[in-house]
Amino acid sequence: MQDRRSEPRILCSDLVAVEWKDGHGKHRKFMANLEDISPHGACVQLDRPLPLQSRLRLTHAKGILEATVRWCIFREIGYFVGVEFTPGMKWTRKNFRPRHMLDPRKLAQLAAAAALKQDPNT
Repeated sequence: MQDRRSEPRILCSDLVAVEWKDGHGKHRKFMANLEDISPHGACVQLDRPLPLQSRLRLTHAKGILEATVRWCIFREIGYFVGVEFTPGMKWTRKNFRPRHMLDPRKLAQLAAAAALKQDPNT
């Protein structure tokens, strides 16, 4: 499957509350694991599916991000839900820094630098 994201995601791990209204208008709130995040979207892991186009809130001790569900798939250990933040709402490290973060681009740069150091022909 081709990655069609318009911006790179930061891999992360932190707990967030996911709140939305179900099809009957009942308020729902569950804890989820934040899997990755970018300025305009994120992926969370839940133990239940969420309907496409559902509007929701991701709440953390440091703030709230409102979003819309764009995709939801089951993978071995739970449902992975991709969300797009509401227009005008943007994630930055300054307003919310997940507990564990890894930028794959920086990891690739470190690996390339280490490979150059080990190559005797450079």
